[in-house]
Amino acid sequence: MINELKLNHPAKRLLPRQTGLENHLLLLSLFSLCLLAVRLLYSDQFLYAFMPWNLFLASVPYFISSRFVTQPWVAGRRLMFLICFLIWLIFIPNSFYIITDLFHLRERKGMPVWFDLAMLLSFAWAGLLLGILSVRQMMELIEIFYGKNRSRLLEYAIMALVAFGIYIGRFLRYNTWDVFTNPFSLAADILYLLVHPLRSRNAWAMIGCYSLLIALIYISFKKLSAYLNK
Repeated sequence: MINELKLNHPAKRLLPRQTGLENHLLLLSLFSLCLLAVRLLYSDQFLYAFMPWNLFLASVPYFISSRFVTQPWVAGRRLMFLICFLIWLIFIPNSFYIITDLFHLRERKGMPVWFDLAMLLSFAWAGLLLGILSVRQMMELIEIFYGKNRSRLLEYAIMALVAFGIYIGRFLRYNTWDVFTNPFSLAADILYLLVHPLRSRNAWAMIGCYSLLIALIYISFKKLSAYLNK
């Protein structure tokens, strides 16, 4: 049965699209890293040295979802798929979180602001593409194995969870590893947000705004993809 899934499963239809996308993502990532290298050498400042790490974290969900595409039989094993899906869900906010690194943009000595804007945008765009493509891959696999209705429901729930994760990372200053290394403090802060929504109205306003923004960006990509594939 597993061999049949490996050879004949409909998830294989995603493979032809993967190589071209990965080549483009690699080129975009290299361009971002080159801009950062120029900045580090020219300005002799390590201000944005954290960006490659953020880009690496943004690529983890895409790595997970793309491995599902190349090994679709894994998704046919419900327990294994659930474990991998939960790990993917923990990491997916990192792909969209990188857009908030634009908060660091301001006039600084040693480098023109237009250069920093181009550099930050290139990293943010790479992260955004990685996130959108990873969500799309995962949702297509869920649709294949578990039906379109479940896929649709999950899509928009994930957008809200991504926005929630962005808030936790940017403003509460937790990172993905705190899920494993500092779970009680993280759970306490999340519980506070849930129990005291009025006291946390600014937080929920940000989460709601970013949920809609990310959902609209995601839908735009879906519509554009459908239009180009006509």
